[in-house]
Amino acid sequence: MAAAVGRAGSFGSSSPGLGSAAGFSSSPSSAATAATNNNNAELRAGGDEDDGQNLWSCILSEVSTRSRSKLPSGKNVLLLGEDGAGKTSLIGKIQGIEEYKKGRGMEYLYLNVHDEDRDDQTRCNVWILDGDLYHKGLLKFAMEASSLKDTLIMLVVDMSRPWTALDSLQKWASVVREHIDKLKIPPEEMKEMEQKLVRDFQEYIEPGEDFPASPQRRNTSLQEDKDDSVILPLGADTLTCNLGIPVVVVCTKCDAISVLEKEHDYRDEHFDFIQSHIRRFCLQYGAALIYTSVKENKNIDLVYKYIVQKLYGFPFNVPAVVVEKDAVFIPAGWDNDKKIGILHENFQTLKAEDSFEDIITKPPVRKFVHEKEIVAEDDQVFLMKQQSQLAKQPPTAAGRPVDASPRVPGGSPRTPNRSVTSNVASVTPIPTGSKKIDPNMKAGATSEGVLANFFNSLLSKKTGSPGGPGGVGGSPGGGGTGGAGSNLPPSAKKSGQKPVLTDVQAELDRISRKPEMVSPTTPTSPTEGEAS
Repeated sequence: MAAAVGRAGSFGSSSPGLGSAAGFSSSPSSAATAATNNNNAELRAGGDEDDGQNLWSCILSEVSTRSRSKLPSGKNVLLLGEDGAGKTSLIGKIQGIEEYKKGRGMEYLYLNVHDEDRDDQTRCNVWILDGDLYHKGLLKFAMEASSLKDTLIMLVVDMSRPWTALDSLQKWASVVREHIDKLKIPPEEMKEMEQKLVRDFQEYIEPGEDFPASPQRRNTSLQEDKDDSVILPLGADTLTCNLGIPVVVVCTKCDAISVLEKEHDYRDEHFDFIQSHIRRFCLQYGAALIYTSVKENKNIDLVYKYIVQKLYGFPFNVPAVVVEKDAVFIPAGWDNDKKIGILHENFQTLKAEDSFEDIITKPPVRKFVHEKEIVAEDDQVFLMKQQSQLAKQPPTAAGRPVDASPRVPGGSPRTPNRSVTSNVASVTPIPTGSKKIDPNMKAGATSEGVLANFFNSLLSKKTGSPGGPGGVGGSPGGGGTGGAGSNLPPSAKKSGQKPVLTDVQAELDRISRKPEMVSPTTPTSPTEGEAS
C-alpha cells in the first residue's frame, strides 16, 4: 500500500508543476517542460495533416491507375469476303440482332466490349467491305496509318461453296497487302509490328493442363527460366506473308457440309483436303482458323472471345479443336506442317500434292423444272377460249367433214344400184329396250356403233314394221312397205350420213313413238317391183 500511495503521491505531486507550467511560471525547469509539451502537440497536429494528405494521394493515385487501365478505344475489326459469304450476318449474330440489313460499299457496325474485372466497357469498331472489288478504295476509311496497329483482319469464307475458298482468301489478302503498302508506314514501325506478330505466334502456349503445349513452344517453356529470349525458329512456310497485324480466317455456313455430302458426294477426305489447304494459307499469314454456323449458332461466341483477346488482351482458355469437321478452331501459333500432315493420312483417293482447283470443282448447274413457275389460268377463262375456238371452226358431223355428195329430196345420198329395200330397212325403228349410245365413245366409233346396233336389231327382231315379216323378204306387201320407206321424214333416211350423237338419239326416239304411214303417191322402184 505504501508503495502504491507513494506512486500516487508522486503522480499527484507533479500536478502543481504542470499547473505552474500552464500558469507560465518563471522557473527555468518549468519553462523547458512547457516548451517540450508544445512541440509534441505541434508534431501530433502535423501528423494528422500528413495522414490526410496521404489519404488524398492514395485516392488520386488509384483514380490515375484506373484511368490508365481502362479499355482502350479505337480498336478496329475489318471483314472482307465474297458477296453472300455471311459477313454482316456473323457480326449481327454476335451483337444478338436477328434481322440483318446488308448495306453497300462499306458498312460500319460495332461490338460492345465489357470488362467485368475492371467494370469498364468500350466499343470495338467493325468495318465490313462489300464483296465487289470496285469498292476496295473505301478501305482508306477503315485502315489508316495511325490505327493500323490496332486493327484485326477477318477473312470470311463461304463453306457452302468450298470451290471458291482459296481464290477468295488469296484475293482479299492481296487487297489488304496492297492497301498497307499504300499507307507508307515507316520501315522501323512496320518491322516492329511484324516482329511482334512473330513473337506472339512463337510464344503461343496451349491453355489448360490437360492439353499438351504446342511443339513449337514446348522446348521454349522448358528453357524459360534460363533464357526467356530463346524461341524456336519458324517453319519454312510459316509467316512468309507477314502483314504486321493479326488475321483470322472465319469459315461461315459450315452447316452446309451435310448438304455437300448428300447432294455432291463429298466425303470426309474432301473436307480434310479443303481444311489442309486453308490451314496452309493460315500458316503463311500467321492467322487463326474458326469454323462457324450462324444457323446453328456454332462457334459464334468463340469468334467474339478471340477478337477481344487479340485486341484487348482478355484471357483466353479455349484449346484447339480439330476433331469435329464442322466446328474446327485453330488459334494462331498452334498449327504447323506436321499437324497438317496428319490430315493427309486419311486420304484414300486423294494426294496431298493434288491441286485444289482440280479436286474441289464447281458442280454442274442442274436445271430443275420448278425454276420456271407455270401458272394455270382460270377455268372460266380456259372454257371461254375453247368456246371461241369451236365457234370459228366449220360445222362437222361427229368429228368428220359433212359429205358433199348429191342427195335426194329426202336427204339420203344417191348411190348407184342402191335398192329401196335398204332404205326400208334403214328406217325400221330401234326397239325401246335396245342398247343406248355410250357418250364416252369417240365420234367415229359412235356413229358406226349406232349402225351396228340398228342392223342387229333388224336381224334379231322381225316385228316393228307395218309390212310385217314379208316386207323384208320381198312379199306382196313389199310395195306398201316400199312406199312407207319412201314417205319417211328426211332426217330418218340419213343412214349414209353419220349425225351428231344427240341428234341421232332424239331422232330414233321420235321414230319409235310416231306411227309410220304409207304414202300411195310414192313410186315403187323397179327392183322392188321385180321382187314382188
